[in-house]
Amino acid sequence: MRNMQTPLLAKTKTATALLCMLGVIGSAHAQFAATIIPTAPSETTVPEPIPSPSSTPAPARTQGAAPVRPAPAPVRPAANRVAPAPAAAPSPATGARAEPTAVDSIIVVVNNDVITRQEVADRLRTIEQRMAAQNVPVPPRSQLVRQLVERMIVERAQTQMAKESGIVVDDAMLDRAMQRIAEQNKISMAALRTQLEKDGIVYASFREDIRREILSQRLREREVDNKITVTESEVDNYLAAESNAGAAHQEIDIAQILIRVPENASPEQLAQRRERAEDVLRQLRTGADFAKTAAAYSDGADALTGGDLGWRPADRLPQLFVDATASLQDGQVSAIVKSGNGFHILKLVGRRAADNTQATAPAVQQTHARHILIKVTQVVTAAEARRKLTELKERLDNGANFEELAKLYSNDLSAAKGGDLGWVYPGDTVPEFERAMDQLKPGEVSQPVESPFGFHLIQVVERKTDDASRERTRAAARQAIRERKIEEANEDWLRQIRDRAYVEYRNDE
Repeated sequence: MRNMQTPLLAKTKTATALLCMLGVIGSAHAQFAATIIPTAPSETTVPEPIPSPSSTPAPARTQGAAPVRPAPAPVRPAANRVAPAPAAAPSPATGARAEPTAVDSIIVVVNNDVITRQEVADRLRTIEQRMAAQNVPVPPRSQLVRQLVERMIVERAQTQMAKESGIVVDDAMLDRAMQRIAEQNKISMAALRTQLEKDGIVYASFREDIRREILSQRLREREVDNKITVTESEVDNYLAAESNAGAAHQEIDIAQILIRVPENASPEQLAQRRERAEDVLRQLRTGADFAKTAAAYSDGADALTGGDLGWRPADRLPQLFVDATASLQDGQVSAIVKSGNGFHILKLVGRRAADNTQATAPAVQQTHARHILIKVTQVVTAAEARRKLTELKERLDNGANFEELAKLYSNDLSAAKGGDLGWVYPGDTVPEFERAMDQLKPGEVSQPVESPFGFHLIQVVERKTDDASRERTRAAARQAIRERKIEEANEDWLRQIRDRAYVEYRNDE
């Protein structure tokens, strides 16, 4: 439950910003999410067949590496869906019948799912419109289509993985997420719907995009965020470096082009990707536009927004990025930088002094809390989770011990500690949890509370006031290190998802 809070929504009049500011989408993911909102259908040229990249087959795994997902059973639908010819009398002269007309076709098979030509066309139209609105130069259509299909492959594989893991976003949870968007933007649901339609966005499609993003975020939290650890020695080193360099008080806007290297890549694959990165760098140094080049070549999730990572505190960026851009002036491009995920080319968009309010933070109230979490899965429905917690609440009201019940029934890592979450600062938990917790008195137990993680019983143990003490300074440092690690681990996780997916390109006309 800790450290899952996302920024409050600022009032906006664009549907893109609404999605980016949804409380369950992280900033890096929101940039990619902004490229996937479909708009109302219109007449669109269906893209040409997608050339199968030479790097499509996943490299051979070494002993001990995760196994490659076996190819699923062949997808049964024909590559082309055809509309039957309208009934008509045959020509008296020839008796000829009208030829069938293809209305859609499969472009890519991803595990046991497919991506169709019409899906790509719809998304392509949306992306081109958005890039034009954001003044991002649009690369040649063949390059843009190839980039888009790669994004859709990863997206489809993530959705399948989430469902296989039992992560479910039902209509009730989706309704509450939509309501939260409207409330935090201080508009009604009717006004939200009107604004979306005014921007050419189909409301039903917007809802499904939100559902997909919640699925993806909850999967990432389980597969990446919850596995990140920060040691006390890392915190000590961070604080020492901060006091010496002062880097934490600076914000940097960086754009990147990532040439991703497959997991367990061979020397030949490494050389091929390095050559590709050098070719991109040559284009940039001979005057090519960075944003347009990123949209055409980058394998990063931010490619279709020109590769821009946005303004971030220096301590929230990978140290590799900070070091590579340290000597650059605004607008300059770095040399090729090698990381565990591939080859990066970085552009320094700008620097500015951070608003350093941490050192003068006013006294704040801390809450020592614990909880019992029942997650909603394919096996446990929302109604069953709520009913189970209602039964546990009755037992607690009749004298049962909270810690013992948490150890027996809670579905998260805090169960081993009797559900103890430790001392929680404002903003450390998701809004639903924090609102319910703030209404409790010490010793009081809440009714079942729903959040994106499931259903909770919350108990407040005690409260105290803290004045930006050494403990809070270390907590802020720990969070900065954690965010940096999550950024790096997420890139590696996305690479693994893509490499392990069974992908079959179909170029049949």
